[in-house]
Amino acid sequence: MKTDRADILSLLRNSGDYVSGQQLCDRFGVTRTAVWKAMNQLKEDGYLIESVPHKGYRLVESPEDILSPGEITSRLTTEWAGKKLCYYDVTGSTNNDAKRLGEEGMPHGTVVVADIQTAGKGRRGRGWQTLPGTALSFTLLLRPSFPADKASMLTLVMALSAAQAIERVSAVAAGIKWPNDIVLNGKKICGMLTEMTMTPEMDEIQYLVIGAGLNVNNASPEEFAEDIRDKATSLKIETGRQINRAALLNEILGCFEHNYDIFLKTLDLSALQGEYQRRLLGVGGQVRVLDPAGEYTGTSEGIDEQGRLTVLKENGEQVQVYAGEVSVRGLYGYV
Repeated sequence: MKTDRADILSLLRNSGDYVSGQQLCDRFGVTRTAVWKAMNQLKEDGYLIESVPHKGYRLVESPEDILSPGEITSRLTTEWAGKKLCYYDVTGSTNNDAKRLGEEGMPHGTVVVADIQTAGKGRRGRGWQTLPGTALSFTLLLRPSFPADKASMLTLVMALSAAQAIERVSAVAAGIKWPNDIVLNGKKICGMLTEMTMTPEMDEIQYLVIGAGLNVNNASPEEFAEDIRDKATSLKIETGRQINRAALLNEILGCFEHNYDIFLKTLDLSALQGEYQRRLLGVGGQVRVLDPAGEYTGTSEGIDEQGRLTVLKENGEQVQVYAGEVSVRGLYGYV
């Protein structure tokens, strides 16, 4: 009854009115007893469901925040992203899970979500762990047909999508620290990692995964590791209210679908550059580029159509910095 429960919740949420028990039985091919059990399970999960004789069932209220397959599925309004969903209460890394599913042939648009992630992966080998009920950890599996040298731009596409979704859900302006950190009030709320696997012949992309970890309902800075408390924040800390993570995931995936379609038309960021640049932090400010070939400082001039950060070095030379090769820091702080 697990799948049917998710479907029933989706139908109740989308109807906005009473749905009779018989309608549910006919729609999903289940018995009245199965419907009754599903309703009780939903009530146990915190959903307020009204039952009226001769009228049926109506969803009155949902929990403030619950991350479950049923809640996620019932909120999805996307065309393809997340239609195949793999959910874990606890996992090591959603990126590792998604890569395993990629090897198993799971389709384009598959999404892996976890409530607790114990060995999440960030850029440059950094780890990331989450507490129960606080974070949104997910990975999107894609099977693109474009050349591999275009793939790095998708990290920026996801960063833009996450920033747009955060703004819609929380009404708080979100900034982007190049290439893909989402920042609120000078502190990091989200990081991302894109990983790509080529075909055995190394002539095309077999699949790629984009993982994102968002601090959503952390109640205080003390919930972060001591070494990042001065750099990290959450949506709840910044807004003072609980955020429904399933609703936020739906917004991110919806924004990504839209932006991905735009990206595919040109295979660059030309049509998304303005929206990204409007949120890009530090433009016109001094930055330190941590290049393995040698660190240097300069002035950030924003991104080009390939998503590269243009930096004017102190000697007057203009250079394009590629995401993935180096890190960029503000000269006097994280941003």
